[in-house]
Amino acid sequence: MRTRVLVSAVALALGGLAAPPASAAPADVTPLAVTFADEFNGPAGTRVDGSKWNTEVGDNGGNNREHQYYTTSASNAALDGAGNLVITARKENPANYNCWYGRCLYTSARINTSAKFSTTYGRVEARMKMPRGKGMWPAFWMLGQDIGSVGWPNSGEIDIMEFLGHQQNTVYGTIHGPGYSGAGGIGMAYNGPNFADGFHTFAIDWTPQGIAWSVDGYVYQRRTPADVGGNQWVFNKPFFIILNLAVGGEWPGYPDASTVFPQQFVIDYVRVSTSDSSGGGRITGVGGKCVDVAGAGTANGTAVQLWDCNGTAAQQWTRPGDGTIRALGKCLDAAGGGTADGTLVQLWDCNGTGAQKWAVSGANDIVNIQANKCLDAQNASSANGTRLQLWTCTGGANQKWTVAA
Repeated sequence: MRTRVLVSAVALALGGLAAPPASAAPADVTPLAVTFADEFNGPAGTRVDGSKWNTEVGDNGGNNREHQYYTTSASNAALDGAGNLVITARKENPANYNCWYGRCLYTSARINTSAKFSTTYGRVEARMKMPRGKGMWPAFWMLGQDIGSVGWPNSGEIDIMEFLGHQQNTVYGTIHGPGYSGAGGIGMAYNGPNFADGFHTFAIDWTPQGIAWSVDGYVYQRRTPADVGGNQWVFNKPFFIILNLAVGGEWPGYPDASTVFPQQFVIDYVRVSTSDSSGGGRITGVGGKCVDVAGAGTANGTAVQLWDCNGTAAQQWTRPGDGTIRALGKCLDAAGGGTADGTLVQLWDCNGTGAQKWAVSGANDIVNIQANKCLDAQNASSANGTRLQLWTCTGGANQKWTVAA
């Protein structure tokens, strides 16, 4: 668990306000496959899905001088039974939790997908409704998965949406990295409707070339490596997702007599989908046979094999730029995350894990990065139905591939 670092974005310093024209332009990256989704469906009072989310506990280490204590209690984060996650900030009387300044005055919740889901590139979006009142600070944001080893801001941070409860018509999108962090983050404020009156969709479309922010489909800001002033662009690696509702802090200020508790940050869904930036095509190997999804099946665990090239969708593979290789909306996957020789390769829901990260070398190898092993046709066979597996790279013909995708 990491504590939150200063992520303030000052509108004037970051380029002022953007407002939509009469006809809003759509985001310009078309989703290919959903790699992560939580629709928050379930009975009222149910906690978040622990297979997808970590629930943080504590006072955020005093960062930003916030005044909340994050708990695992369903009173602070739970499904509402109507398809939403509700993160609730509550005023505690008496204050029962120790904070950096004494006793915490408020409780709330913060969840993240670290070590459970990360993505490099794609569309990351959520449909949400904001809380109200001075001192309310909800955020939908991302941190580099390597933060534990490189620290912040070297890890990078992408703030997809930040909101201040006393500015009902404004949201902020910002990036932070080495040389452009904290109040020096690079971003922009967006001026729209009252975001506490109803649900709105907040998203980024992220590619190797840059990041575009949108609200309800209107792209209001784009940032590229050219925008970081010669500093390092740290957004070409895996990031994980965070949702939280902070109370107070140096940027939003603190609740006052006008702030009513409890306050709710309501999230309808979170989805990640990866865009196809490279087209699609076949992958051929030993004997001129194609890499093929057995029976054109889309169930998790469907075998990946060699077969006579036939031009079907089962042999159309894409490489969207996030290290994955995809067909039929799913990812080429090392079964069980295995790294041993003989680990079978299959089709599986895209999940951002190392089992689905591949590199195509100039020597025509397809290497699973996590295992550091090559995609291999079993027994050097070119017969129809030959299973594909991981194997120590030998340079053999059964490990050489021509990638059109």
